[in-house]
Formats: sequence, structure tokens, C-alpha cells
Amino acid sequence: MHKIKQQAGMLVRQIALFGWVQARCCAFAVALFGGMAAVRMLPPLPVARYDLLLAYGVLLTVVCRLLGWETRRDLAVVAVCHVLGLVFELVKVHVGAWSYPEPALTKVAGVPLYGGFMYAAVGSYGCRTWRLLELSFTGYRARVTAVVAALLYVNFLTHHWLPDLRWVLGGLLLCATWGTWTYFTVGERRHRMPLALSFALVGFFLWLAENVATYLGAWRYPYQLHGWEPVSMSKWVSWALLITVSFVVRANWPGRPARQPVARYP
Repeated sequence: MHKIKQQAGMLVRQIALFGWVQARCCAFAVALFGGMAAVRMLPPLPVARYDLLLAYGVLLTVVCRLLGWETRRDLAVVAVCHVLGLVFELVKVHVGAWSYPEPALTKVAGVPLYGGFMYAAVGSYGCRTWRLLELSFTGYRARVTAVVAALLYVNFLTHHWLPDLRWVLGGLLLCATWGTWTYFTVGERRHRMPLALSFALVGFFLWLAENVATYLGAWRYPYQLHGWEPVSMSKWVSWALLITVSFVVRANWPGRPARQPVARYP
């Protein structure tokens, strides 16, 4: 009985530590959502809400760099995710998948430039997870995984005109990552899980975050224009597949990964 209690206590401690590290990894995203919530509660201002969020996103990026939350390598990855996200938004808004109904000076083809920061937040989460959990991999097929991730990104852009191959590509992703294990550190213990499972878990939490973002008015799906409704569960699958893009960007970014003491980070 004592041994069972000891193991249970260790499990609870590991879960608590893991949750704390994950909260630290989400620092940029939490701050971004906090800004969205704060702007929503402001009284009418002469500056458009989307323009305020763009200025806030830029300021937040600078602060994260100055505080050491992001390395130069991380900042480059985050910038690439931001650009890829803006391209994604331009296509999706153009075809009417969702919209940004409020006016703003910094809108291009219906997309406010702050929209890329939501994808930048995903990139920031990935970079911080990589460092704070000391990620490593076995059986990782870099080239094949990168090709499948690129095809997934293109498919999400073109499936409005061409056949939607996400399920086929999802199957190829499972094949590409079969036998690939992710190793991560929580406290003093080293754990592992299949890479495909980590994509699914991150996709689920991104789906939750998307519910929060649409509730705060960051954007609107057509069925949310006359009142907020939960985001379709199908978006969980979409995020689980799309997260591979930011993962591949981080995994293949040139330069030696930085091994830094984690005590500096919040």
C-alpha cells in the first residue's frame, strides 16, 4: 500500500510539473489571448480593434525577446510561422471559410495583419516546448515528414478548388511517423510518446484555443456571424495535421539547437 501511494504521489507530481511547463510554453499565446480579451472590453476608441491587436502583437514579440523567452532562432521560426499563417488566412478569407468583419486600416484583402500572430503563437509554443521539455526523437524521418507536411499545407490551401486529400495525407503522415518517438523531460524523469500522438494532443488544445479565440471575436466562421457557436470537432483533425508544418519548420531550421538553462524562463 505504501508503494502504491508513493507511485500515485509521484504521478500527481509529474502531471503537475508537466502542466506547469506547458503553461510556461504557452506564455506568448496566453498573453496574446489576454490582449484579445482586454481589447474586447475597451470602450469605443478612434483606433480599430484589429489595428490595436497588431501593435500589441509587435510589442509582445519585442518584450518576449528582451525577456529571453525567445532566442534568435526561435524568433526566426516564429516569423516564418507568422508569414505562413498570413498566406493561409488570405486564401481562407478569400474563399469565405471565415471572416474578419470589423474594419481596420491594417487589413489586406480582408485579412488584418495581426492574424499572423495566432500562427506565430503556435510557433512560439513549439519552440519553447522544444527547449523547456528538452525534446529529442528516435526514428524521425526528416525528409519524408517534411514533404508530407508541405503537401498538407498546400492541400489546406487548394482543397477549395482541387480534391481534398487530407485523409490520404493524414494516412501518409502516420506512415512517415510510424516508429518515431518523442522524448521529453518532466522534472528529473524522462518520458516518451509516439510523435503522431503528440500531434493529436497539440491539435486538440489548438481546437480549444480556437474556441476561445472565436468567442473573443478574433475571427468568425460563417455559422458564428449571428452568435457564437462551438467550433466544429473536425477542426481538431485539421489542427493535428496542420501542426506538422510548424514542427517541420522548427525541426529543420538551420543552426545548432540551443541548450539553455530553463531557470530563466517564467
